[in-house]
Amino acid sequence: MAKATPSRRYGGRSADERREARRLRLREAALALFGTEGYAATSIERLCAEAGVTARHFYEEHEGREALLLALYESILAEAREAVTRALVRASDDPGDRVEQAVVAFLHSYLDDPRHARVATLEVVGVSPAMERRRRQAIHEFARLIELQAERLASEGTVPRRDFELASIAMAGAGHELVVEWLWREE
Repeated sequence: MAKATPSRRYGGRSADERREARRLRLREAALALFGTEGYAATSIERLCAEAGVTARHFYEEHEGREALLLALYESILAEAREAVTRALVRASDDPGDRVEQAVVAFLHSYLDDPRHARVATLEVVGVSPAMERRRRQAIHEFARLIELQAERLASEGTVPRRDFELASIAMAGAGHELVVEWLWREE
């Protein structure tokens, strides 16, 4: 009996296409379950059933639940970064407009689907030291976007020059906590 090769087509799709479809279904299942019932309450078996994949396929894609949570978190962060970047490109040079456009884009990226907000602000907290490092890093990444905008305004003479790092971290943290507060009030 010949062994199947990775390039073999099955159901009209290549092995790579099937793997990508499984990854997408697993991420969608993670969003559905982590974003509603929570990370701690969701088993790998439940994720597999929701995604319509076997446990073997799950472990071919992810080392465990935390790896899937991280993959989902990264996709949510990427969407938020893209939304904020697009908003800043569209915004006028007016500092107030730039801030408003960026904040609105960030909040919409999380709150248009509250599951995104829950995963990105609540479910990643306390999972592990590695996840906590990534969460803190994400806050600093958003803070750096804010800092770069402030530095741009300072270079144009719109605002006085100074060190914007801590103020930017405070603003990024405030945005994060605003989302958490919204989630708690929705329950």
